[in-house]
Amino acid sequence: MVTAEEVWAALAEVPDPELPVVSLVDLGVVSGVRVEGTRVHVELTPTFLGCPALETMRRTLADTIAGLGGEPDVEVVTGEGWTTDRITPAGREKLRAAGVAPPAPRAAGEPTLVQLESKAFRCPYCGSSDTKLENIFGPTPCRSLRWCTSCRQPFEQLKTI
Repeated sequence: MVTAEEVWAALAEVPDPELPVVSLVDLGVVSGVRVEGTRVHVELTPTFLGCPALETMRRTLADTIAGLGGEPDVEVVTGEGWTTDRITPAGREKLRAAGVAPPAPRAAGEPTLVQLESKAFRCPYCGSSDTKLENIFGPTPCRSLRWCTSCRQPFEQLKTI
C-alpha cells in the first residue's frame, strides 16, 4: 500500500507542462493528497480554470499515482482559487534561475487584490526592480513579458493571481 508521503514525493517530481523547471507541487497546484486503502485522492487547483494544460496535468498525476500502485482519483478543485502565494520557496528559486519572475509572496493580512505597483517585479537576472511591462500577453495566459531597464534583459513574469 502506498503512503501519502510516497505520493507527495512522486508528485514533487512531476514537471509543470508549461513551466517544466518547476514541479506541480512546487507550483502549488497540487493542493491535497489523501490515501484511503489503495485509492489515492489528489486535489488539483489549476492556475486558472481555462488553463489549456489542465487535462495534461490531471492525466500525468493519475499516471504517476498508478505507477506507485495506487488507484488514482484526481479532483480538479475550483472553489478556492490558486494564487501565486502557493508557489514554494524552492519553486520561486527554480523559476528565478530559469528567467521567470514570480511575484513576491504577500505577507499575512495583506489585501488579496492584484499588485499594481510598478516596482513590484524584480529582474530574475540582476535583481533590479527597475522593470517595465513589455507585453501583457505572454506565452501562456498566466504569464506576461517584462523588460529590465538595468541589465536590458527581457524576462517572463508570472501574473499575480
